[in-house]
Amino acid sequence: MQKPRLDGCMLLIVEANEKDTGRRIVMEINVPVYNNINLSIKEAAAYSNVGENTIRRLLAERGCPFLLKIGNRQLVKRKEFENFLEARHFL
Repeated sequence: MQKPRLDGCMLLIVEANEKDTGRRIVMEINVPVYNNINLSIKEAAAYSNVGENTIRRLLAERGCPFLLKIGNRQLVKRKEFENFLEARHFL
């Protein structure tokens, strides 16, 4: 399970059972957002300091280079998003 945080990290919660004892193991791992390949809209907004509504508007444009759509869910391709922002002087 993943829980987005606004401090620049993604908290990964990994749950598993040990083979020998059957004990349940829960590990929490902080993954920096800049290590993620894809970002949620909320993470992209926190990462880039661009508002969520602006990101949604950009994702809705035809041929958006950083949109990754999985079912109804929209994700932001981090590297393409960075390149897009670097090439712009205003949004």
